[in-house]
Amino acid sequence: MATKGTVIGVIANMVTLTVDGPVSQNEICYISTGGDRLMAEVIKVVGKNVYVQVFESTRGLKVGAEAEFTGHMLEVTLGPGMLSKNYDGLQNDLDKMEGVFLKRGQYTYPLDKEKKWLFKPIVKAGDEVAPSAWLGEVEENHQPLKIMVPFQLQGTYKVKSIVAEGEYTIEDTVAVLTDEEGKEIPVNMIQKWPVKKAMTNYKEKPRPYKLLETGVRVIDTMNPIVEGGTGFIPGPFGTGKTVLQHAISKQAEADIVIIAACGERANEVVEIFTEFPELVDPHTGRKLMERTIIVANTSNMPVAAREASVYTAMTMAEFYRAMGLKVLLMADSTSRWAQALREMSNRMEELPGPDAFPMDLSAIISNFYGRAGYVHLNNGQTGSITFIGTVSPAGGNLKEPVTENTKKVARCFYALEQERADRKRYPAVNPIDSYSKYLEYPEFEAYITEHINGEWIGKVTELKTRLLRGKEIAEQINILGDDGVPVEYHVIFWKSELIDFVILQQDAFDEVDSVTPMERQEEIVNMIIDICHTDFSFDNFVEVMDYFKKMINICKQMNYSPFRSPQYTEFRKQLQELVDERKVK
Repeated sequence: MATKGTVIGVIANMVTLTVDGPVSQNEICYISTGGDRLMAEVIKVVGKNVYVQVFESTRGLKVGAEAEFTGHMLEVTLGPGMLSKNYDGLQNDLDKMEGVFLKRGQYTYPLDKEKKWLFKPIVKAGDEVAPSAWLGEVEENHQPLKIMVPFQLQGTYKVKSIVAEGEYTIEDTVAVLTDEEGKEIPVNMIQKWPVKKAMTNYKEKPRPYKLLETGVRVIDTMNPIVEGGTGFIPGPFGTGKTVLQHAISKQAEADIVIIAACGERANEVVEIFTEFPELVDPHTGRKLMERTIIVANTSNMPVAAREASVYTAMTMAEFYRAMGLKVLLMADSTSRWAQALREMSNRMEELPGPDAFPMDLSAIISNFYGRAGYVHLNNGQTGSITFIGTVSPAGGNLKEPVTENTKKVARCFYALEQERADRKRYPAVNPIDSYSKYLEYPEFEAYITEHINGEWIGKVTELKTRLLRGKEIAEQINILGDDGVPVEYHVIFWKSELIDFVILQQDAFDEVDSVTPMERQEEIVNMIIDICHTDFSFDNFVEVMDYFKKMINICKQMNYSPFRSPQYTEFRKQLQELVDERKVK
């Protein structure tokens, strides 16, 4: 018999129930009020009293209302038909909903039960299989997706029968398995999995080391992220977080892109819904939306649903990783997820940590980021989830708890800076404060040596050192004036400006400059390093400034020219002539 409960207290979205039977942590229940059934999750159990957080508005909910427990945690329904979909945090299909605002107590099924899929079997009768083993394949939006043995099963099973190649709906039985006792288990294309529980259906999870090309120079050259890596982008409002995320999701080498818009303002979410379907995938020439899923929770939705949305997106990513696919998961913004945690913690009267965030915030963030990664599956294939979150620190303060705790776990840190954004230096990533821990991994160094060259990491370190030196000299010039600093200092400063303008700055709206392949990035870096190693002779700082401005202008024109095209070669020649003009013989 299902456990039942009665409402004895309501504080905003937190409801206290008294129950007549066993209840488990994170179990889902439905509270009936005014003809609606409100979905809620158990967050605390104290004797016969249970605290639940409701995923809907609790307006009009009275003491004495009845609740019924389901016996399972918050789950997502996984299967073919999720690509190109727009979901909310509870995986309701937003395209099936009526009206502008979601109606209370209205839930929709996330998949299409009517559509038929062309199923191709991979295994045959008599084969031994384990949970998450691949049984067959269907194609969705040109993407081959695997139909797997249910993840919840344990042990090994024999395939008793599998259907022939043909068209089936997601609810049709495609295989029948038998366990060791001979009990039959029918399998269809649907999987269910609790969102708060990580999927560990893989053999091992080594340290990731393969460079993930994004085409954004300030990332790939200066602070590379790897396939299966984690990174985060903190920055004040208006510094270009969304444009940078769009660029990464459009250009990165990923099979599936999942966008979790968590606690965004409604206008920002509308922007994602209208702009994303228009983006063209540079890898296939088709719409990027074909291989994208959007999980959206606006900031006017209840905090509980906001907290669920990031877990829903991560569980979907783990599902695709188990198929051997490369998944890119973007969460915008994890600050608002942390604010939801803070609100719930405050309502439960827990001991507050810094800035009233929960005491275990760092553990929650680290567990979540830990679910990303590069894995070896049981069948020898590999899959990965690369996770990049954005953080919106209040007032651009990068010392607040969410940024500080995320810094401990994310391996890449892309600090967006208001000052760079104000000077229109986009992407506004601060090259000195940002870092990538992957540069220190011996596996990554070996990979770069094999795929680019052995001097690459040394050159990147040199570029960073020159930028830091340029920043120090810029401060001296500000204090002492142009005349108060030796000419050679001006040369060092302008060499750092050359690195800034030519490598760090990039036009996300230009067809050529928006995406820079690694081969081209390598040529740009070698070209700039050669100029930085060249000694020039100047009489005064005005000559230095004019000369380097000309040089920056030619290099900029090169960045806008197709790689190794006649214009590109012509600008390269002009650059060489300019260098020879002032070079110390």
